[in-house]
Formats: sequence, structure tokens, C-alpha cells
Amino acid sequence: MALLRHTKANMTEREALTINPAKTCQPIGAMYAALGIHGCLPHSHGSQGCCSYHRSTLTRHYKEPVMASTSAFTEGSAVFGGQANLLQAIETIFTTYDPEIIAVHTTCLSETIGDDLVQIIGKAKEEGKIPKGKRVIHASTPSYVGSHVTGFSNMVKAMVKLLAEPSDIRLRKINLIPGWVEPSDMREIKRILGVMKIDATMFPDTSGILDSPQSGKFEMFPEGGVTVAQMAKTGANCYTLALGPTTSLSAAQELESKCKIPSETIEIPIGLGATDTFVETLRRIGMVEIPKTIEEERGRLVDVMSDMHQYFYQKRVALWGDPDQLVSLTGFLCDLDMKPVYIVTGTPDPTFEARIAQAMKGRVPNAKVRQGPCSDMFLMHQWIKEEPVDLLIGNTYGKYIARDENTPFVRHGFPILDRIGHSYFPSVGYVGGLRLLEKMLDAMLDNKDRTSLEESFELVL
Repeated sequence: MALLRHTKANMTEREALTINPAKTCQPIGAMYAALGIHGCLPHSHGSQGCCSYHRSTLTRHYKEPVMASTSAFTEGSAVFGGQANLLQAIETIFTTYDPEIIAVHTTCLSETIGDDLVQIIGKAKEEGKIPKGKRVIHASTPSYVGSHVTGFSNMVKAMVKLLAEPSDIRLRKINLIPGWVEPSDMREIKRILGVMKIDATMFPDTSGILDSPQSGKFEMFPEGGVTVAQMAKTGANCYTLALGPTTSLSAAQELESKCKIPSETIEIPIGLGATDTFVETLRRIGMVEIPKTIEEERGRLVDVMSDMHQYFYQKRVALWGDPDQLVSLTGFLCDLDMKPVYIVTGTPDPTFEARIAQAMKGRVPNAKVRQGPCSDMFLMHQWIKEEPVDLLIGNTYGKYIARDENTPFVRHGFPILDRIGHSYFPSVGYVGGLRLLEKMLDAMLDNKDRTSLEESFELVL
């Protein structure tokens, strides 16, 4: 952290150096997506060290044990390839752990070697290493391309490509791809669908897996998640609604191409405007009326926004994280008459800056927005050194900037390593919007109390 105190405000353009990246690697996202399938064991086709890092990051964020296996590459595997390791792993996993499905994702090492997963998995089938009724899917997720968001997207697309079955039948049911959100967010999305009486298959679904209750006994495969049978039937559903273009668009397009199912992609429903769009889209697709319960939830959010407006008005905000979440958060901050002035994502997404501009609707004309390589926490800190902000929103890696600049900080996104609760309380929907409002206001008013002079320290703010 001491190094941060040497961050200078004067900007130096970088082309080949990332300092404190605002992202992590593809396999972490692939592993998280795979955990959203019931009875699935994610498998890391690479070294033990890679798998340990991916598991530990997810475990630290969700405060739950994350089960995954590895091909355990050695020097020999690095030279001659990992086919023998993966064949043995598949046989051992099904014999020892008996999952319904294995989701294999690659790492830098196996991608660099050039292992052909299609050929290896085909060979495993020929040799009878995959029991009848069991499945093995795979996704290409090299860490030197994209980010954890890319890996999540690739694995969700693989779920569609390898599990969805085309059908001439069309059911009165929709597919809903939630994007990378917390288990609590997926649970809230399902609640909204239930209240609106819309039948849907959501995938992936980590609710009930990474927020499962304490039962007193270990469960290798908790009850939650979308089943393989449900995934197969996604090809017979009548429509696909994808949340978040960066994470969900490719899977929706794959389902449309493979099974001829029309699809629509909107932003993740964080905040007032994005949730309005989500609810209205569900109403149109499902041909239902918006229930009074949903209208009342919206009314409560609007009421609190009005009550808190004086504290939020024109406050400058810096935020970082994943593209889909940042776009919706930006729109929410603008609805509050706040000014999201600095926005950074390490995930490369050529549509990101245009989507941010659309979310702002011209309300913050001088905002600085960056994505991809060199869009990192060092850049964010330089901007803040140049002109401070009133609030920081992002993952745990911003805590050093918050401490160095004495700025209120709301933890949001992935990963959050030093707090608990984020995976149990939703940020999506009108209910999630209320929680975000509370967290932002508490952070700013706590800071006001802490820094107020004695004569201006008030009981009621």
C-alpha cells in the first residue's frame, strides 16, 4: 500500500504495462459459471497451482468451499501435452465423486501446448471413461486473453453449444441468462419471475450452491443449479432474454443460431432505469400485467431516492469492475443526480464506452471512461489524485486508494475478499436498488461524521 502514496497525478500513457489490473483471469469466470449447473464438477485442464488460485479466489469471495478438479500438469505434460492427464482425470472423477457433468476449462499452459479438448473428450467416450447418462463439456479459456468475465461468457456459451437440444416444439417458457451476478441476485431474479408468473429456465444458476444453508453435513453437490435435463430443453423454449451483453450475448446468439430461438439482450437490472427496462421486457415477452407487488417495490425505491436526493446531488463517483455491472450502476448514479466521473474496466469490450455514454445520456459530459489493457487501478488512482471524488464503488482492490485518499468506499462486484454478505443480499431489482442506496449513503455520512469539526458534528444530518 505504501507504493500507492507515490502515485503521481501527471499522466503517462502506457501501451504495454498494466499496474494493479481491474480484472482477473478467464478460468475463474469459467469455474463460477460451471458451478451454476446442478451436480457439476468444474475441471481445470492445467497445473495444480492454477486450479488452487482459481478455487481460492472464489472461496474467499463467496466464503464457501469451491469444489474443482485439475489435470495436475507436470513438466512432462508441459512438453508432451495433457491428454493422458485429462483421460485419467475424467475416469477418476466419475468413479470417485460421481458428478452429473464435468465442465472442463483450459488454462494458459494447456492452450499454449495446443491440447485438443474435443479430440480428448471424444477419446474418453470411446474408451468408456464417461459413464452412460453423464456428460463432459468444455470451454477454451486462456488467461492471456480477456478476463474472468470472458471466461464466464465462454463457459455459458459452451453450456448452450453442448447441452441445448434443438426442437420443433415451442413451450410457453423463456430462457433467462442472468450474466455474472451474485447468487442472491439470481435468487431475486427468480423471485421477480415468480411474482410476474413467468415460467423460465435460468442458466447458470449459482443460488443454492454458493449460498447454500448450513445443514451440519458436507454436500459435494448442493441442491441448487440448473439441471442438465433443463439445459437440454432450453432448445424448446419460446424466447431467450439475456442480461448483460458482455457476459450473456454470445450464449443467446448461440441458442438462436442452434435452436432458432429469438433472443433479446438488455442491461443487468441494477438501479431504477435498468430494472424498469427488465420488468417491462418481461411484461412484453410474457404477455402479463405488472403485479401490484412490483409496482409497490418500485414506489419504495423512488421514495427513498427522493428522500436521499440532497445527499447524493452532484457527488463525484469513481467506479471500476465488470462492464455489464458498471453500465447499469452508471445509469443508476445518473438517476440519483450523481456524477460518475471515472469508470474503468480491465475487461476488453469494444462496446463498453458507447454503452456507458448511453447510460449517462449526456449528463456527465467530461467523464473519463477506459476499458481493456492499461485500464487499471493505477490509472484510476492517477485520475483521483488529479481531481478527487466523493465516493468509490468497486471490488476490494480499491480499499488501498480509499485509505490513501480518505474517501468513502462501497464494495461492489468481484472479488470482495475482506467483507461478507455480498453474496446473500441482492443488488438487482428494486429491492437491490434500496440496498445500494443504503450502502452508498451510509458510507458517505459515516465519513461526514468522522471528519466533521466539533462545532459541526450534528445528531441529525
